[in-house]
Amino acid sequence: MEAPSSKTFCCSVCVHTVKSIPVIFILCILAWSYYAYVYHLCLSRVTSVELSVPYLLVYHIILVLFLWSYFKTIFTEPSGAPPNFRLPEEVFEEFNRNPIDLSRQSTILRDFAENLPIMTFTNTNEHYFSDIRFCDKCKIVKPDRSHHCSVCRKCVLKMDHHCPWVNNCVSYSNYKYFILFLAYGLLMCIYVAATTIEYVIKFWDITTDMRIQDGSYKIHIIFLFFIASMFSLSLFSLLAYHIYLVSKNRTTLESFRPPKFLEGSDKNGFNLGCCRNIREVFGKEVLLWPFPIDTRLGDGVIYPLASDLKSNDSVRQSSNKSRTPFTV
Repeated sequence: MEAPSSKTFCCSVCVHTVKSIPVIFILCILAWSYYAYVYHLCLSRVTSVELSVPYLLVYHIILVLFLWSYFKTIFTEPSGAPPNFRLPEEVFEEFNRNPIDLSRQSTILRDFAENLPIMTFTNTNEHYFSDIRFCDKCKIVKPDRSHHCSVCRKCVLKMDHHCPWVNNCVSYSNYKYFILFLAYGLLMCIYVAATTIEYVIKFWDITTDMRIQDGSYKIHIIFLFFIASMFSLSLFSLLAYHIYLVSKNRTTLESFRPPKFLEGSDKNGFNLGCCRNIREVFGKEVLLWPFPIDTRLGDGVIYPLASDLKSNDSVRQSSNKSRTPFTV
C-alpha cells in the first residue's frame, strides 16, 4: 500500500518542480542581474559616490516593488466559485442519469441556477436554448466570466489566463498584482538599460581607457544592458496589451471568445467606461494603485453590465427632459 502513495508523491513533486522552472529561471536572472548591477557597475565602475548612491537607492526601490508584486501574483490563491454554485450530489446524479438527453440536463441546470446571479450562457441564438454554463469536472454552474483551468484543476473567477512565468492563474484574485509585476519589471529593465548604456558605449570607444581594460565586469555589464533591453520590449508589449484589456474591462479569454448574453455575443458586455473599468481592478483609492495590496472592487461573481449602465443613463436623460424648466 505504501508503494503507490510513495510513487504518487514523487510524481507530484516532479510535476510541481517542472511547473516552477519558469519562476526559478526568472529568479536566477534577477539574482545575476543584481550581482552585475550592484557589484560590477555601482560598486566597481561608478567611482563617484554622488552617482552610485542614487543609482543604488532607485534600483532597490524598484526591485522591492517588483518582488512584492511578483510574489503576490505567485502566491495569491485563485478564487473559486462559491459553494452555492455547486450541484448537490443527488442533483448531479440526476443530471448524469441520462447523458444523451440534453434537454433534460438543460432543464435541471436551469432549475438549479434559477436564483443564481448568472448573465452569461453558452448557446444564445434562435436555434438553441440559452444553456447554463456548467463544469462537469468541478460539478458547478460556472459564475459569469469564470473558466476551468486544467493546470489549477478548478474553475477560476474572472480567469484571464494561466501564466507559466508566475506558475499561477491570472484572474480576479491577482490581476492587479500581475499588472504591477509587468509595470515594475518594465520600469526596472528601462532603468538598468538607461544607467548602463553609458558604460557599454565607453567599452567600445577607442578614445577611452575602458576599451583596453581587461576584466569580467565588462561582460557582465554588456550582457546586462542587452538582456534588460530585450526584456523591455517583451514587457512593454505585454503591459500595453493588458492595459488595453483593463480599459475595456475584458480578459484575454474574452478577447478571443466574447461572452454570450441573452441578446447574443458581446465583447463589450462588461465595458462600463475606461474610468469605471480601471477602478474595478485597482479600486477607488488612487494613492494605493502603485502598491500590490488588495483594493479591487466586487466579489468576483457579480459584475455590472454595460447594458444596465446604458439603460440607467437613458432613464436619467429622459427624466431630465421631462422636467419643466423654471422660468422667472
